[in-house]
Amino acid sequence: MKRFDDINVIPLIDVMLVLLAVVLTSASFIVQDSLDIKLPETESTTEYVPPKEKVVNFAIDADGQLFMDEKPTQYPALPTVLKPLNPKTPLVIKVDDKAEFGRFIQLVDALKAHNLTNLTFLTEKRRANRRPNMPKRTHTSLKAFVLTLFCTARRSSPLSGNSTA
Repeated sequence: MKRFDDINVIPLIDVMLVLLAVVLTSASFIVQDSLDIKLPETESTTEYVPPKEKVVNFAIDADGQLFMDEKPTQYPALPTVLKPLNPKTPLVIKVDDKAEFGRFIQLVDALKAHNLTNLTFLTEKRRANRRPNMPKRTHTSLKAFVLTLFCTARRSSPLSGNSTA
């Protein structure tokens, strides 16, 4: 009988590389934040691709608590917090489905006052087999409000303070 003085590990390395490739391709790389926020569902939404530059995240939970980059922030402190931000800074806003609409308006009003208009509102895509929790009319009204409030034409923008009337 032949004695083995060493073990050939090359086949073992091949198997491990295949297993690593399977794990990496099947793993989910979606980063979830630590806040428990249930986003509203919408039918017409696109996938969010974060920009390359630094993004400032705002969130409002179901209790109406405001968070800036996952740190609790008070509404009266918003002017101080928003002042150093560049108007071109990308802002991502997540509002819980159960949050009071007035809290959202307070945040938008503060952002408007500081001319921060590069906003993205995150929502969940509604699954086709589920009925919506809210009437479709409510989603349409919110969408119309957001589109009216943040239109891109500067001459008619409610954010620019100019009017063409």
